[in-house]
Amino acid sequence: MSNSYVQSLHVYPVKSMAGIAPDAMTVEPWGLSGDRRWAVIDTEGTVITQRQQARLALASARPLDGGRVALSAPGMADLVVEAPEPGPLEPVVLFGKKIETLVASTAAADWLSAYLGVPARLVYLDDPAVRRPVDPDYALPGETVSLADAYPLLVTTLASLDALNALIAEGDHPQEGPLPMNRFRPSLVVAGAEAWAEDGWRRIAVGDAVFRGVRECGRCIVTTTDQSTAERGKEPLKTLAKHRRIGKSLAFGRQVVPVTLGTVRVGDEVRVLE
Repeated sequence: MSNSYVQSLHVYPVKSMAGIAPDAMTVEPWGLSGDRRWAVIDTEGTVITQRQQARLALASARPLDGGRVALSAPGMADLVVEAPEPGPLEPVVLFGKKIETLVASTAAADWLSAYLGVPARLVYLDDPAVRRPVDPDYALPGETVSLADAYPLLVTTLASLDALNALIAEGDHPQEGPLPMNRFRPSLVVAGAEAWAEDGWRRIAVGDAVFRGVRECGRCIVTTTDQSTAERGKEPLKTLAKHRRIGKSLAFGRQVVPVTLGTVRVGDEVRVLE
């Protein structure tokens, strides 16, 4: 495992939008710095993701200083959104659980509504340290997460993607492959590991940081969404259902929680501690 290293890092400032691939990133208790601190909500206060709006894949968000974010999307003028000032909190619903957030500007709401074609607003997670605990069935006391689906980071490996694409090529929808890694929206992509090695990672060290491996990542319809066209297919879910069912999950990737904070960089060695 000594030959394994970080091939790429990925941060998604707005949940379900395209993000950035920096060369280095600070690890915070709830994930990579600036990752999924923003989300889109509907009129009922429920978070909108690519599950409901595949067009979010074509929009992108770039973090700026001071917590600001720059939004871009086809047919739309770019918009810089300021981090909301402290004020009344807006409860939003993500996977049935309420999370308190701050609402962004009306300009952001107008921009999103025009782009998606439905009323929408942008919200900001001001204090990840207190707003959202990790699933208590898998968390240690005090562990929190941003607006990511469930855990602070998702680790994937290039070898597992190659193995999955080989299975897709032998399956019922070979024309849909090979799939790129962006279908899986990872935080940290590892090169040099064996296929599916991440399933057994209980603790890994990367750069200055140490991460606790929690569980497999169960995949959803977002993985069937071409991130460059927003069109949906059958894969990889059909192949995962046949070859990668772990419990109730169609599994690809490993969910991890930071144990020791620090900086991670592209090219850093990835060491399996246990």
